[in-house]
Amino acid sequence: MSNASQARPAASELLAVEGIEVIYDGAILAVADVSLRVEQGGIVALLGANGAGKSTTLKAISGLVGADRAQVSRGHIRLGGEDIVGVAANQLAGRGLVHVLEGRHVFSHLSVEENLLSGGFLRRPRRGELEQDLERIYAWFPRLKTKRRIQAGLTSGGEQQMLAIGRALMTRPRLVLLDEPSMGLAPIIVEEIFEIVAQLNAREGVGFLIAEQNINVALRHVHYGYVLENGRVAGEGPAAELAAREGIRHFYLGGG
Repeated sequence: MSNASQARPAASELLAVEGIEVIYDGAILAVADVSLRVEQGGIVALLGANGAGKSTTLKAISGLVGADRAQVSRGHIRLGGEDIVGVAANQLAGRGLVHVLEGRHVFSHLSVEENLLSGGFLRRPRRGELEQDLERIYAWFPRLKTKRRIQAGLTSGGEQQMLAIGRALMTRPRLVLLDEPSMGLAPIIVEEIFEIVAQLNAREGVGFLIAEQNINVALRHVHYGYVLENGRVAGEGPAAELAAREGIRHFYLGGG
């Protein structure tokens, strides 16, 4: 078990989601009642099967849910104590909350380094500062440095996932929302990505909220987890307790 998952850190609250409801097209209830917390410097998993409401919850938090013709119709979302429901995603990124979408979205025609730079421009840094941030990302993801001049669309799935995370880190976030980072990747690459996430958290204090179906790898690296079923929180607890809880995998088979 990773050192990061030994205990949930005692710290002040970074993100608070309180009883949110999300409706698509004014009629379809996707999330019925979700409440969760991420503490400063915490790593939290949002677990559940396809259709449980994980991605919708992340998009509600990051301000991207409106792009899917949906809205937060009830509840509160607070970042550092400030209500952020209705705040645009680019403004939230400027406040330290950034979302890495499911599916490894990169600018395929741009080089790896150009993709990373696109994340850094949000802060309008000086050239020297931008170069320092690039080297910081390359230190965390050495694979990206060797591919820095290659078009992102020509890199492997694992490298594109690392690139998407690295681009998010170029914004210098307080909290990263990661949606299904293990999807379609070989187990050894998944393990490498989660280890990097755990080390980023431990050394730099970056918070993570990770929507993930791979409960085995997730619960080895996070501090706390919430299990979603049909748009509601069906269970929660420290990672070690959830991993030991009999029946948690029934949620992934629709059994509750």
